[in-house]
Amino acid sequence: MSKKNALTAKVVDTKRPTVVGADKHPGWHALRKVAARITTPLLPDDYLHLANPLWSARELRGRVVEVRRETEDSATLVIKPGWGFSFDYQPGQYIGIGLLVDGRWRWRSYSLTSSPAAPISGSGWGRARTVTITVKAMPEGFLSTHLVAGVEPGTIVRLAAPQGNFVLPDPAPQSILFLTAGSGITPVMSMLRTLARRNQIHDIAHLHSAPTESDVMFRAELAALAEDHPGYRLSVRQTRVEGRLDLSRLDWAVPDWCERQTWACGPEGLLNQAEKVWSSAGIGDRLHLERFAVSKAAPAGAGGTVTFVRSGKSVATDAATSLMDAGEGAGVQMPFGCRMGICQSCVVSLVEGHVRDLRTGSEHDPGTRIQTCVSAASGDCALDI
Repeated sequence: MSKKNALTAKVVDTKRPTVVGADKHPGWHALRKVAARITTPLLPDDYLHLANPLWSARELRGRVVEVRRETEDSATLVIKPGWGFSFDYQPGQYIGIGLLVDGRWRWRSYSLTSSPAAPISGSGWGRARTVTITVKAMPEGFLSTHLVAGVEPGTIVRLAAPQGNFVLPDPAPQSILFLTAGSGITPVMSMLRTLARRNQIHDIAHLHSAPTESDVMFRAELAALAEDHPGYRLSVRQTRVEGRLDLSRLDWAVPDWCERQTWACGPEGLLNQAEKVWSSAGIGDRLHLERFAVSKAAPAGAGGTVTFVRSGKSVATDAATSLMDAGEGAGVQMPFGCRMGICQSCVVSLVEGHVRDLRTGSEHDPGTRIQTCVSAASGDCALDI
């Protein structure tokens, strides 16, 4: 799935995700409603921000409290979320993070590497709760490079609520195979930490690939986990020396792989091969995949003028710019969630014209509902927003 596309938010008044937790804090929510009435035309956020920059009635925020280097080109960001963040996410899910860089809000989605489960000791579990994401700097990734090398502790970021279907059930299966490569280990790290905290590490085989040993994220923690838990067996393949893992020869590494529930995350080639191998074995339902990148985008079309009917605004845009970016650039309050074509939070109706899916190249006709974060104009079009 296309979860790591870097999309930008150009205006600060973009419609934010619904504040999570309002139903759990009715007193606070009611107080904010009162504040909204008595502070008009100023927003309650103008006053809340003066008291605490993490307080917001219309968006999730967080503060970067620590940046820990994992490898030469990756780092873990420890983030303290503000009011409204729900800590009952599932291990394996991801969050969206928005960072103000050069006057523009830039968004990306990253897997949570922290665990939603409370520590066994219970210590440190309260107001100081944090979440972590682990980011690998990519040559083509402006935001990832900035997060790894440029973000300072204390930076305020915007957050989108945790989501995603690549998750670990509770209780976990008795026998598990984790198949990861490179930064694909990040969602599985949340799963492993959760299993350790829940004392559910029974029979886990973990095959991980990285160019060299020094490129293995969390390698000290993984080694300690293997030492402390006999049920966890880790095998690291250094691809520069040993070559890539050939899943058609998986029997030698994990003889009973067909009987295990498998979670796989990594490069497209690895996941495509896994789909073929599991499908050929007739056990496709036991394979759970997480894709970090979209398939190669289809050739671009002509672009056009996008009219936002309810907002009364129009903007000319090219065929490579998402409708969401085009709308935000024109000052339209566009609904959004994951910003990568997964959560359906950005769906609106196409009134006139045609739009093109940036992932597949397929065109959508008038009267259909389209995802603005992964669609672009294919000629002049009008959206019901």
